[in-house]
Amino acid sequence: MSQQGGLLTALRCWPRITTFKREAESASQGPQQRAKHSVVAGAKDALAKLCLACRTELPEAILAFADAVEITSASGKGDEVHFPCPLREQEAVTAIKALEACAAAAIAQLRYGMESKKIRIDVDRVSAFLMSAYLTTLDGMDKADPRIRERIPDTDLNQAQSVLYRRMSANLYRTKNRGEYYHIHGSLDADVTLEMLGLPKNNPSMTDYRSIIDYIESAVMQHSAAELDSLNVAHRQAGIQALTWAQFKATSHGKALLQLPPFTVQPHHPGGENPCSHEQQPIPPLQFPPAPPSSAEPSALHGIKVLELCRIIAGPTIGRSLAAHGAKVLKVTAPHLPDVPFFQLDVNTGKHAIHLDLRNSAADRATFDALLADADVLIDGYRPGALARLGYGPSQLAALAARRGRAFVYVAEDCFGGTGRPGAEWAARRGWQQIADCATGVAWAQGAFMMSDQDRDQDQQEPEPEPVVPPFPMSDYGTGALGSLAALAGLYRRATADHSQGGGSSSSFSSRPVWVWECRTSLCQYDAFLMGLGLLPAGERARLRRAHDNEAGFFALRHSDSVDEVGRRALASMRRAVPYLFDERRMMCEAWSEGFGGWIRWPKEAVQIDGLRVGHVRAARPNGWDKVASWDGWEEEEIGEVRGMQEGEETEKVALVLPGDNGQHSHGACAECTKEERRQTRGRARLVDDLAG
Repeated sequence: MSQQGGLLTALRCWPRITTFKREAESASQGPQQRAKHSVVAGAKDALAKLCLACRTELPEAILAFADAVEITSASGKGDEVHFPCPLREQEAVTAIKALEACAAAAIAQLRYGMESKKIRIDVDRVSAFLMSAYLTTLDGMDKADPRIRERIPDTDLNQAQSVLYRRMSANLYRTKNRGEYYHIHGSLDADVTLEMLGLPKNNPSMTDYRSIIDYIESAVMQHSAAELDSLNVAHRQAGIQALTWAQFKATSHGKALLQLPPFTVQPHHPGGENPCSHEQQPIPPLQFPPAPPSSAEPSALHGIKVLELCRIIAGPTIGRSLAAHGAKVLKVTAPHLPDVPFFQLDVNTGKHAIHLDLRNSAADRATFDALLADADVLIDGYRPGALARLGYGPSQLAALAARRGRAFVYVAEDCFGGTGRPGAEWAARRGWQQIADCATGVAWAQGAFMMSDQDRDQDQQEPEPEPVVPPFPMSDYGTGALGSLAALAGLYRRATADHSQGGGSSSSFSSRPVWVWECRTSLCQYDAFLMGLGLLPAGERARLRRAHDNEAGFFALRHSDSVDEVGRRALASMRRAVPYLFDERRMMCEAWSEGFGGWIRWPKEAVQIDGLRVGHVRAARPNGWDKVASWDGWEEEEIGEVRGMQEGEETEKVALVLPGDNGQHSHGACAECTKEERRQTRGRARLVDDLAG
């Protein structure tokens, strides 16, 4: 299909795209050019661009719901940029969330016969989503509270997070060449990276933040970026030179990645012999599970079973979003695999979580195989090829699907993207958000933004620019949102036996049977979409510099400041600059977590769809907390609709089915339960106004 033909197809399939562009233009202009930047208008433009970019991956039925999208603000003040960042993060992720909602609405129409409903995407809650790990609390303690360590299982098995010296093995430093910067990354075990640089694995005498930076940077500065690349390859470590956007686009990998949409949803056809003879037969559409009985507001993914094999943020965010749409998401980790402890409070929301050692335990593999036999979706957050080596890659799933007569949706998220694409030379490399942000020019864009006029006196020369990692795990969350959108599209295609290349084009229809819908996205693909939207206007960047020039000291940050320090200062600045974003009654929900033994608060979902339930039915629990590996007996109504109290609303009660209630009684929702009864059940169900007071 030619580029022009693809555009015309997209325009036919989605007439609203031109309207959105006109609305974006009119919202950003007036009789005289408007000085204030409009996030809502920018999000509409980003949605138009995203639909065009992904026109080959999305069925027409999903794109058709774009006309129902309304972009709103919970505070009424959200039509402004919240973050001290020059990039269009809010606009990019609002667009992705809008398409996620369109996909959920299309599935609901297919399952329940629902007509087109209004879709609302809240830009304030999108911002909360982008810094969810920094807003989530356990009994009022956030990730920066030192007391939180006593309340969360210690999955930092190698002290890569808890010991500052080892933590700084994942950071951006100068190299021996002027103007050249390299992000090393010790991942979840700092030993190899530190020893690779000639440094001790542990250094108890070093506890001062700046001294540690200087010490490690002096070792990094013994090497060029090219030499560090060679060391990382030899030692199988993550790392990348900080490139500008132009430099990234000029690399072989950048060129290959820019030929891809932000995510792909394609039929997987294993090479060689078919796994079984009946694979040659056509595959009928796979019906969704039966609708829940007498549900006033059903969930789009009710009855869908998801196995999540992921750690940290981006991959688990895919599962968290699918859980918000009603899927049963079972997170599978192993007790010997490290993870960042606090993130469990955030990304484990809505899931069950079990420990299985797929590498070393035959019994655990048998348990996993039994779960997989009944699963619909598998989320793979490991380096490309890792699960295939364990026997659970797309081709092995295709063989299993052919035997059981039911297709899988396989969703892979990684750092660099481009798996299987010619020229994508970095596809198999290890990486994390900071690595992707440095590779794609995001860090250089942030650094240039930091170099404001306050950094020099009138008689001084302009300071030399340097890259700085942006605040918060925004690329992680944005990538997770892309992955959940891809998964929803894959489920829709599986249910309709839609093999077409998006937009309803029949010219590329494949009659070959599809046993796996292979969905892929990456941190670099999200960053490429983000960078492709361009920087915020110069006037808006200047306004942000003024708004965030406060006691938080954000603009004093430099290249070697850690992602933790950047996030801490950004959060402090935002609390001063945009306080309405931290109105917990409007922005947060809360529920008791049996696994963590306390009350967790986390951001509300940014997506609302008329007639559909969007929201979690259980609070987060620790990795491996569930001892029974089963799809049965899940506490589907544990917290019901968890909502904070809106201004002007009556006090709402948090519904929570307690262990021992057999699903028959919810103390938190029962008006006859006294406060003493709730107190005796350890406060598992209490009134929101009691909490707020």
